[in-house]
Amino acid sequence: MITSAETAKEVKAQAIRTGTVYSILFAVSAVHMLNDSMQSVVSALFPVLEESLHLNFTQVGWIAFTLNMTSSVMQPAVGIVSDKRPSPWMLPVGMAMSMLGMAGLAYAPGFLMLIVATVFVGLGSAVFHPEGSRVVYFAAGARRGLSQSIYQVGGNFGQSLAPLMTMFIFLPLGQRGAVWGTILAAFAIIISLKVMPWYASQLAEHGKPVKRKPAAGERLAQSKESRTIAFALGLLILIVFARSWYGAAIGTFYQFYTMDVYGLSKEAAQIPLFLFMAAGVAGTFFGGMMADRFGRKNMMFYSIAGSAPFALLLPHLPLAWMYPLIVVLGFILQSGFSVSVVYAQELLPGNVGMASGLITGLAFGMGALGAVILGKMADVYGLADVMIWCSVLPVLGILAVFMPSDRKRPSVQ
Repeated sequence: MITSAETAKEVKAQAIRTGTVYSILFAVSAVHMLNDSMQSVVSALFPVLEESLHLNFTQVGWIAFTLNMTSSVMQPAVGIVSDKRPSPWMLPVGMAMSMLGMAGLAYAPGFLMLIVATVFVGLGSAVFHPEGSRVVYFAAGARRGLSQSIYQVGGNFGQSLAPLMTMFIFLPLGQRGAVWGTILAAFAIIISLKVMPWYASQLAEHGKPVKRKPAAGERLAQSKESRTIAFALGLLILIVFARSWYGAAIGTFYQFYTMDVYGLSKEAAQIPLFLFMAAGVAGTFFGGMMADRFGRKNMMFYSIAGSAPFALLLPHLPLAWMYPLIVVLGFILQSGFSVSVVYAQELLPGNVGMASGLITGLAFGMGALGAVILGKMADVYGLADVMIWCSVLPVLGILAVFMPSDRKRPSVQ
């Protein structure tokens, strides 16, 4: 853990001088893709499990809640530990835990065992993400936004595979098809073992903690800076939280919504979900590039607030118009995702693991609560009404106007 502003700036300056290491970025992005593909197995199984194990929407919501809570809420805790003791071996260990979860999903006989298997998948992701984000931080050089986007594109692409898995694996093969997820884990372990030596060398050169007692004047400045950082993080978490709740509504329940409202088959219901996620992959990549040019705060505002009109329209469109709109919605909404992680890292430059875990972890864990609440509301009030209520969530993106400008912060260059 870096304990002084000077040390944080020195680490950043050294990273910039080394340039962007694209081979490492693409490798850790591939692991991120495989990790999130394994998480996608859980949601891809929902239509199969709803029928084979007779799950209701509330139980589906609890499975989504378990996955996101274990994978997300644990991330800040793992990030705090890894900031103090960075451990390259955590990359393959996390993927090994997910491998156990994949096997458990394939053979779980009932709801409780599904929950246990989901916990292993989630914990594996929680262990991987903080260390993966630190690898990206070292490999980024001066191109922080682009580098984080490359990393996140891998994860978003993995998530976008869920509808395709449902169509081509789980509907034909059933629950047992989840055992193929262990192959994803095996590839992730192999790539992680290749990344470990480079990561260990970077930690040896840049990652050792340096402690220095600040002078009285510095303590006063740090106190004021801390209040600004706390305010910015609070707003950032609220914004990401709103995006997560809306993402839970689309990712968990929209396939059931299209079957109920438009009369689509289970296979056809995966197409709009895939379009939304695939467009999000493109949005994540271009959003990172645009943030390097136009600023993190501006990109976050345009992302979630800009998606609000399309979210409000989505539940009221005829089927033919739904397809192009959901593509635009996915692209705009996800264009600010990687940017929010970079913004948090620059707020807390000496705690990269905790900052990454806080945004990709805790905020999405709170969003996981939405899956349970939305599932219960769908059972009580009907899924169509719930999707309409959720469409107002992106409007909270206007709160980004109150965030400190990243261009004016001394720690951002």
